[in-house]
Amino acid sequence: MRVNLSTRLSNGGEFVPGTIALSLTIRPSCGLPGDYEWSTDSAALLRLLRRQTDLPDSVLQRFEDNLRNPHGARLLGVELSESVLTDIGYFID
Repeated sequence: MRVNLSTRLSNGGEFVPGTIALSLTIRPSCGLPGDYEWSTDSAALLRLLRRQTDLPDSVLQRFEDNLRNPHGARLLGVELSESVLTDIGYFID
């Protein structure tokens, strides 16, 4: 499924020293409703994106650089498998 990802800094502080607590919004890129909020941290999110997507390192580096930005970071049109989305709780019956 192709999704748009956007982050904002979370008030939860640091999960692990050196990481940033984030709230990730996952939104279908086709414009359909279905926003999902996921609490995570920068290290876990980047690990997931490196392992589960085919995004180039340059795109991931730019995204990582923007994670501390008060306006957040965005990735548009990211292909995530249904199993990855299910693992993070996007598909809930």
